[in-house]
Amino acid sequence: MRNLTSRFPLLDEARGLCLLLMLLYHGAYDLIAYCDISIPLYESPLLHQLLQPFFAALFILISGACCPLSRHPLRRGLLALGCGLAATAATLWAGVGLPDWFGILHFLGCMKLLYAALRRPLERIPPYLGALLGVSLFFLFYQLPYGALGWGPFTFPLPQTLYQWDWLFPLGLPGPGFSSSDYFPLLPWGMVFLAGVCLGKPLSQHPSRVFHTSHCPALAWLGRHSLFLYLLHQPVLVFGLPPIIQGLRVLGLPI
Repeated sequence: MRNLTSRFPLLDEARGLCLLLMLLYHGAYDLIAYCDISIPLYESPLLHQLLQPFFAALFILISGACCPLSRHPLRRGLLALGCGLAATAATLWAGVGLPDWFGILHFLGCMKLLYAALRRPLERIPPYLGALLGVSLFFLFYQLPYGALGWGPFTFPLPQTLYQWDWLFPLGLPGPGFSSSDYFPLLPWGMVFLAGVCLGKPLSQHPSRVFHTSHCPALAWLGRHSLFLYLLHQPVLVFGLPPIIQGLRVLGLPI
């Protein structure tokens, strides 16, 4: 049986692909917001309603799958949460755009801490049943931050009294006037993370070489350094893109 603490190139590569797409997504937003550049594709409903949630869910699923393979989930959870709190402080201090009250780093930190606390009972859940249940609950709670339960035509509104407290936004119950530059509440996204947790060990024990062979080292490198790159990318984009675009305009390029 393969060592459960080993890395799996396919997971790193998939996480690296999600990170790369996120960098492009945030870069397009920054070009629009801070450089006055029109990007029609960014306004596409297909991008915001399907592609962005899909790749966010894939990134979270992979993060969950890596938890059973980690030796130090508690330490990793504290690190991610600490970085999330630092991102909140930085966005409040910089005053650029909206503050980051509960973004992907806060979310991943909380879920890894929750996993560290509940590791043994979670390991007793049948893997594929747990994954199916997690995905089902994700769709059930997908509209929770917007005042409803369900999916598509099977959507049921919830009482607005659930959304009157300002401190319940981490659970997916944002209060009146809540806004955040990045928002991944524990519900519904925690269900995708737990689905990944359930799939972690079966993936690590899968005999196929697909999981254990490197296909794209560059993407694997991005996946292995995703936390550092996530922390670095937005300051670089926000403060680096405007002077670059301005310089290109001075040179006469039609941007």
